[in-house]
Amino acid sequence: MTGTRGSSADWRIGILFSRTGVTRITGSEHFLGTALAVEEINARGGVLDRELAPVVYDPASDPAEYRRLATRLMAEDDVNVIFGCSTSSSRKAVLPVVERNNGLLWYCSFYEGFEYSPNVLYMGAVLNQNAMQLAAYLLLHKGSRFFLVGSDYIYPRESNRVMRDMVEQHGGEVLDEVYLPLTAGPADVAEVIRDIKAAQPEVVFSTVVGDSARMLYRQYAESGLDPRRIPIASLSMAEEEIRLVGPSLCAGHITAATYFNSLDNESNRHFTELWRSRYGDRPTSTWSESAYNQVHLFARALERTGSLDTARLVRTAHSVRYDSPEGPLAIDSENNHCMLTPRIGVCREDGQFDVVWQGSGPVRPDPYLSTFGLSAFWLK
Repeated sequence: MTGTRGSSADWRIGILFSRTGVTRITGSEHFLGTALAVEEINARGGVLDRELAPVVYDPASDPAEYRRLATRLMAEDDVNVIFGCSTSSSRKAVLPVVERNNGLLWYCSFYEGFEYSPNVLYMGAVLNQNAMQLAAYLLLHKGSRFFLVGSDYIYPRESNRVMRDMVEQHGGEVLDEVYLPLTAGPADVAEVIRDIKAAQPEVVFSTVVGDSARMLYRQYAESGLDPRRIPIASLSMAEEEIRLVGPSLCAGHITAATYFNSLDNESNRHFTELWRSRYGDRPTSTWSESAYNQVHLFARALERTGSLDTARLVRTAHSVRYDSPEGPLAIDSENNHCMLTPRIGVCREDGQFDVVWQGSGPVRPDPYLSTFGLSAFWLK
């Protein structure tokens, strides 16, 4: 898919994911999942016999560039609907632009919660759909001594704040909490590895993202730390980054996500086959799948409204259902967040994940953690 202004008869949409810069891997996965869905929908005749016409920009992992390009999409490109932003910092940069212009942002990343906007549909998991279940699993099966490490921006700090509270409320101990700059290099990561070895935790909870996350996993293996004895547990380390790190180096590490490539259902078989035919051996992941899902949800809402009007699209999206590769999806009308099924996977030698636990069905999003606590999440 290439960027185009389309004809006046097309549905013009904006796509704003970083394919360069420090978050280029996850941003590229979001972009590829979005592109795949757009191409699939257009190949079927579009929506109401009109194609989706994407206007595509690369903000290069820079929040200021996200804001500038969002402004350009809405002020110059006549775009009202944007699919974009992989990090909370980029979403926060774009949000005032979208609200000021009464546009609609579809945001497909899992994130820390504690936000609501009538101009955003939040399609990724919030902490009661991944972190709470992960905390319960780790405390039950891996131990109570935690080491927290994250990248230095809002999502890791908020996620670690909540993880610390959950661990300490349930008898665990946080030995240390450290942060790396988004541009951290090998020496910065090596210092964290030394800190982990000195602290001797039973589990490392990582919210490190970008290039430094892959450095962390490589250096962890090279330092002799054994993932089967002291795993890194994450909400973000998915199949494509595992492939880039080297699957054999990651076996035993743990990820909590709503989607894994290995899920066995008809919708995921369709998605993975379509993906392979378009992109080859690059695996699907929670990043690409969530982006793919939200375009299909949008198309279903657009088919019913026949309009890109923000208020009408949001109201209609609340009533749309989609049988996605991860399972049934629906948007909660009270908070604009998605109902999702939480899962916990352990990485295998081949880079796939064994799903060791999953919820019985979609969990209602609670972005403000009004039911804070683990009592409802202890895993059998």
